[in-house]
Amino acid sequence: MIIEFTVGNFRSIKEPVTLSMVAAKVNAKDPQVDINNTFRVDENLMLLTSGAIYGANASGKSNLIKALGFMRHMVLSSSKESQADDPINTVPFRLDSQTEQNPSLFEIVFHQEGIPYRYGFEVTKEKVETEWLFYSPYKKEAKLFTREGSEISISRAVKGGQALKSLTRPNALFLSVAAQFNNEIAKKVMGWFKSVNVISGLDDSAYGGFTAGVFTEDSSYRTSIIDLIRGCDVGINNVVVEKTNIHEPGVLPADMPQELKDYLIKQIKDEGELVNFRSSHNKICEDGIVEEILFDIGEESEGTQKLFFLSGPIIDTLREGKVLVIDEIEARLHTLLTRKLIGLFNSEKTNPKHAQIIFATHDTNLLSNKLFRRDQLWFMEKDEGGASHLYSLAELKVRNDASFESDYMQGKYGAIPILGEMRRALIELGQEDGHETE
Repeated sequence: MIIEFTVGNFRSIKEPVTLSMVAAKVNAKDPQVDINNTFRVDENLMLLTSGAIYGANASGKSNLIKALGFMRHMVLSSSKESQADDPINTVPFRLDSQTEQNPSLFEIVFHQEGIPYRYGFEVTKEKVETEWLFYSPYKKEAKLFTREGSEISISRAVKGGQALKSLTRPNALFLSVAAQFNNEIAKKVMGWFKSVNVISGLDDSAYGGFTAGVFTEDSSYRTSIIDLIRGCDVGINNVVVEKTNIHEPGVLPADMPQELKDYLIKQIKDEGELVNFRSSHNKICEDGIVEEILFDIGEESEGTQKLFFLSGPIIDTLREGKVLVIDEIEARLHTLLTRKLIGLFNSEKTNPKHAQIIFATHDTNLLSNKLFRRDQLWFMEKDEGGASHLYSLAELKVRNDASFESDYMQGKYGAIPILGEMRRALIELGQEDGHETE
């Protein structure tokens, strides 16, 4: 579970910003929101089940999520997917000549198997400048390792770590190298990063394969996915899998080039089987008899297709107590449907393992004190220099009975488009009220 995430000098984020999932001392208007949207880790720590990030277009919301995705990918792959001279794919803040040459900062604090960890690093395109890992098995924080350039200081708790120093390339993380060589602590940290799933709500292909896999191979996942879809009232009674052998006559077009046929056959697994998902609907016949009719999943609305493909990561996250991070969660989904999916995390009944969801959205209908506490709502906005800043609604003076949506749309919380500037620009161009420039 995430406690907090910090990033600095990455894309539009210049100075370090921190997204915290620690429950603040705020009172929700609805007591049930307090109960359902938080969970206690220990006597000193209470965390939030969900967090929403709002802001105007190009405010930096997606960059915050990309930063977490970058950190995850760097941890999981830097030791095995890169070569010694490969550049690190970081993007520093480019609107300041000083920051262009400075390293990007990433740090995350999380809870794994009852122990808090704090891990982070600073990287340029050329190398890892610094790296650190601390943990608190006995309340007081202790060092596991620190790194300054090529100098790595390792505690005795990291068994066998000394031998791994010479194997760590300048562009690879020591943590990744240690995990690759089966260091137990590094493997635990690596395992936590694997439990964090960062996806885009605009790209079904990024998670559709996972849903297709678990739906086809695991009957318990299949049941949960179908139950979720039925509960969302999109008119689907069932989803069935149809497999067709690619070698059967007529499956591939007769005029398809043989080279393309050979390529498809080579790419398809399961002995040449094509997998197709079909949705079941009720058809009312003239005699009043209800008959089942099947549609290809591609014939469903784009929102229904997204619901189907997104259901796999959501159910997996809830079952395993993982973390799901989604950019543009509301894309192609009705507000009530988005509410339902978020509500699965804000419920002790459907989220007994305290999974967390963090998402960026423009859907102001979700801004409700009946759905979120103030500390669950975050806002991003850019300053005049183009740098993104992040702040929580809990940091502002807000009445308990305030209408979050209304106040946000009135600009009381900031992080909205400056439409007045847009209007003035149109007037200057002579396009206001439909008038064209000459």
